[in-house]
Amino acid sequence: MNLAVQLLGRPQLTRPSGPAYQFRSRKSWAVLAYLMLGERPPTRARLAALLFSEADDPGRALRWCLAEIRRGLGEDGSVDGEPVVLTLSQSVSTDIDIILRGGWRRAIELPELGADLLEGIGFPGADSFAIWLLSAQRRIAAASEALLHEGALGSMSRGDVDAAIGLAVRAIGMNPLDEHHHALLIRLYRMAGDDARAAKQFAACTEILDRELGVAPGPAVLAALQEVRSPPSGTADRATVEALIEAGSTAVAAGAVQPGVQSLRTAVRLADEADIAALRVESRITLAEALVHSLRGYDEEGLAELYEADQIALDNDLLGALSRIRAEIGYVDFLRARYDRAFVRLTDTLRLPPAAAASMTTSAKATTYLGAVASDQADYSRAIELLTRAIDLSRSGGDLRMEIYALSMLGRVHLFLGDLDAAATTLDTSIELAERDHWLAFLPWPQALRGEVQLSRRDIAGASEYFQQSFARACQLGDPCWEGISARGLALVADALGDSDTAFRTLADARLRSNRHADPYVWLDGYILDAQCTLGRRHAHPDTARWVAELRSLSSRTGMRELTIRSLLHGAALGNAPDAAAAELLAADISDEQFILVVNQL
Repeated sequence: MNLAVQLLGRPQLTRPSGPAYQFRSRKSWAVLAYLMLGERPPTRARLAALLFSEADDPGRALRWCLAEIRRGLGEDGSVDGEPVVLTLSQSVSTDIDIILRGGWRRAIELPELGADLLEGIGFPGADSFAIWLLSAQRRIAAASEALLHEGALGSMSRGDVDAAIGLAVRAIGMNPLDEHHHALLIRLYRMAGDDARAAKQFAACTEILDRELGVAPGPAVLAALQEVRSPPSGTADRATVEALIEAGSTAVAAGAVQPGVQSLRTAVRLADEADIAALRVESRITLAEALVHSLRGYDEEGLAELYEADQIALDNDLLGALSRIRAEIGYVDFLRARYDRAFVRLTDTLRLPPAAAASMTTSAKATTYLGAVASDQADYSRAIELLTRAIDLSRSGGDLRMEIYALSMLGRVHLFLGDLDAAATTLDTSIELAERDHWLAFLPWPQALRGEVQLSRRDIAGASEYFQQSFARACQLGDPCWEGISARGLALVADALGDSDTAFRTLADARLRSNRHADPYVWLDGYILDAQCTLGRRHAHPDTARWVAELRSLSSRTGMRELTIRSLLHGAALGNAPDAAAAELLAADISDEQFILVVNQL
């Protein structure tokens, strides 16, 4: 490493060989941060207007800052051209790159992990840049928090419980309202044999959730507190463990989720007693899949099992299992809108050595989830490419349910792009295959999206029929996400029929439903919020400004690009002029042509 660029906390350049040049202007740091985090190179005119509009000669001020950056980079990088392109040599280390694209082991060594991007530096007179910076700070903070949580899980899986506890405490410090952090810390205290501290942490979690949100701890926290450490049974052998795994997975598939999960927990314990690496991994993967996909509110316990399985697989060179594990971890990160971490895990899955890499089914799964991540972030061209490939992989591998899932996500992309015929065809196929396979637990999702197609076609009666079917099935299943998406549709139908009061009540109910567990599909909350903002503006609802602020905070923190821009446009419509310029700025930074078409229609 010849040069280290630190943009978190107090920004600085450092060199191991001696003193490094330090910028004299805070705006030089601002330009460098913007160039490092931007998706495509900005024009000089945009950079000058963004940061130097009040200068007597904005172009000259920009050239001075670019010269400072060149001096700081020396032979380790360059910044030049029109548009302005930043190039860094491979010998340069940046804290931003480690946080967004690196592993947790390197990230937790960063002394400034958890500090704000360009902490404490203000930019008066540059309102649009200040809005961009706040969004970037939220995204980096969320990524840092996710890495602390990931580091705690990783340290736990390696047997370093003390280090894991320290990282979990730091994660809670960054976001004390996240139940997953509390559940992890309670589990760690119990692993350390400190039940008193576990009980104290549970009490603290209960108090803060009640005070700030008016809710009680969910299943993940309760499970961590109540987890039973069973003594050795003396019955551990391969045949017994394999039988328990088969019985547990069969029970879960048949709908007897709780008994199946208990069998799989027993299988994990007995596999550990037998000390058979392959069974220790398989039992954990099977248990984690049940916890994540079939038992609401237990994703955190599932993650703990996956990280332990990951370490065991690494220690024993079980790379085929490793691909399954990382695909599942990536899926949970996708649901939690930790898109940077999901991308790392899912691309890891597809990059494993071909001889031991994922099967066709696992490849289809990882590719589908990557497509879903791209869709959530409004990278629509990439999403279409990935989801189309995932459908082909699913068909080749004979995984009908993954094909159904990928089709529904591809239909959603077509819907957002306004290609209603393609959306209808794709979603109809997803629905037809789900019905043929009797996958009724998934059916409400494509049905609700199909209702949105009809709503966009102004077929209110047809849309209502889809939403009613979806909502009824979702309520029967007790699935928060499916209830939320279908309730959102019913609210829009009510508004289209002139009943705005029912529309607002139903949207509020949709958010409550979709977030009633600690493991929601986070994107859906933003999607419902956007509908609240849209109707709030239309009907001058008194809570509209609050909804806009909530949407902006959520979308910028997670990197939901379209929803971030929509939140700014909502703010501009409410009279906040800098929001319009900031929306234009963020839209100009996105290179996806399909996304640009969507933004132009907003």
